[in-house]
Amino acid sequence: MTYSNTEGLEKLLNHTEFNVDIHPKPSQEKLLQLIPDYDGLLIRSEVKVTKEVIERSANLKLIVRAGTGVDNIDQTAATQKGIVVANIPGGNTISATEHTIALLLALSRNIPQAHASLKSGNWEREKFTGTELQNKVLGLIGLGRIGKEVAKRALSFGMKVIAYDPYVTDEYAKSIGAELKSLEEIYSQSDFISLHTPLNESTKHLINKESINKMKDGVRIINCARGGIIDEKALYDGIKSGKIHSAALDVFEKEPLPKDSPLLELENILLTPHLGASTEEAQIKIAQESSELIIDFFTKGIIRNAVNIPQVDLETFKNIKPYLDLSEKLGLFQGQIIEGRIKEIELIYGGEISNLNLSLVTLSYLKGLLTPILDIKVNFVNASYIAQERGIKIKESKVSFSED
Repeated sequence: MTYSNTEGLEKLLNHTEFNVDIHPKPSQEKLLQLIPDYDGLLIRSEVKVTKEVIERSANLKLIVRAGTGVDNIDQTAATQKGIVVANIPGGNTISATEHTIALLLALSRNIPQAHASLKSGNWEREKFTGTELQNKVLGLIGLGRIGKEVAKRALSFGMKVIAYDPYVTDEYAKSIGAELKSLEEIYSQSDFISLHTPLNESTKHLINKESINKMKDGVRIINCARGGIIDEKALYDGIKSGKIHSAALDVFEKEPLPKDSPLLELENILLTPHLGASTEEAQIKIAQESSELIIDFFTKGIIRNAVNIPQVDLETFKNIKPYLDLSEKLGLFQGQIIEGRIKEIELIYGGEISNLNLSLVTLSYLKGLLTPILDIKVNFVNASYIAQERGIKIKESKVSFSED
């Protein structure tokens, strides 16, 4: 475990079935030395769980990211090795929301610059004239948990909130008080743009030279999400040219921010060292949820908040639990009697069970089928990947009636 503050972890630390070691911010070399001994890993954003770390692990079954983003974990390598990757998505929602609003207000009123000027002995009221938030357009890219809370608070300032999120409906956005728009419309209409999306292949450098050119002149940009969403070189050029009035960043492409970063040269930029979740309340809440997740996983076999296997709610899990056992036994039986290469698998679900989420039942069958055939560990995490890797096609079909 790589935690420096143990508050909130008492339940895990005092559990009789666990031996917990604490290594505050270990170097990559140190982590490579430590990892073979551990069954579970609890980390923060500073620790990078690379492919090399995962390959070096001998017993690792669970990696828990104490927070939302899991881009510091090689999920592909973890999945291939059957390691569950989980996060704590809700613990820092309010803290990240409030930090975003703090940066929004600071940008609109030039607070950090005015503070620094006054501390230097100057009295420059005219230099730091700000802008009101009322009637300004806030463009949110991402309308998940944090985006939703930011929208609610921005509306209280009298702002007009527009949002881009391909995974929510118009009705959901309207229920919050926001209006769904295309990315192009977000760029062209927003006075302020705030980012609330995960970092992945589709969002890396989403804010770049091309997108900045489509923005309103004098736009202000806020990022408390993930660093790589913004191309920092393009942002720098946009601020220098005056296209972007100012920006506030809590996250960066490389952390800690290098001391020679060009961003540090700019006057109209506000930088904070990844403080989005850095409140006492969020840290304790995340630690408590992490403890419970780890205990449930190793003592009860319950998997929660996994990002690399399908998730079902507790009630559904109770309903499908007997079928998980049955499907695995069917798979084990067929895996031992089958001859030759498996090309295709078809699973037909009939009767009442066909109305449930059956993704875990399919994985349970694959786990049973592949276990006697292969000499590697097969579980819910890597079963689907192993089947695909071997060119096995998987078909699922449902019928409303039961058959013998």
